[in-house]
Amino acid sequence: MADHGNDLVRRLVEASELRGDFVLSSGKRSAVYFDKFLFLTRPDLLRELAQEITRLLPPGTDHLAAPEGAATLLVAAVSLETGLPVAVVRKEPKAYGTMEQVEGHAPAGARTVLLEDVSTTGRQVAAAAAALEAAGIDVIRIVLAIDRGGGDRLRAAGYDVAAVAVLTPTD
Repeated sequence: MADHGNDLVRRLVEASELRGDFVLSSGKRSAVYFDKFLFLTRPDLLRELAQEITRLLPPGTDHLAAPEGAATLLVAAVSLETGLPVAVVRKEPKAYGTMEQVEGHAPAGARTVLLEDVSTTGRQVAAAAAALEAAGIDVIRIVLAIDRGGGDRLRAAGYDVAAVAVLTPTD
């Protein structure tokens, strides 16, 4: 598994690593940026990533969730791999229709793994986890495809965090 994972990490980085002058979500500048859409939109990489994330799901996981945005591509792929239902967490409750912040299949008491594609600060994931918890959902682990530092903040907030790839913002 380690060799497979390392090969997958190498291919994720090769597919998505851009060099230049970028401002990260943290507000810091970096010479490296990982464009998540360059791996999330490739069926071969998305399938392998979903398989690797499936191996990181703890026993008892009965639901998946993701913040709205690109991570919904990832959570859909993992849902197809596992057969687990999905919730999507909006940044804020919508002002029409159901007026809910947590959409999809998300019953109170669900044992949920929250997925994110690339996390630099952990802020969006932490906000999504808080929204799930406010809805009575148990966030049993957060899994990051690429952790660029956000995992540390999430662990400090008390979350169990796993990542497929851990890269420093200067990588």
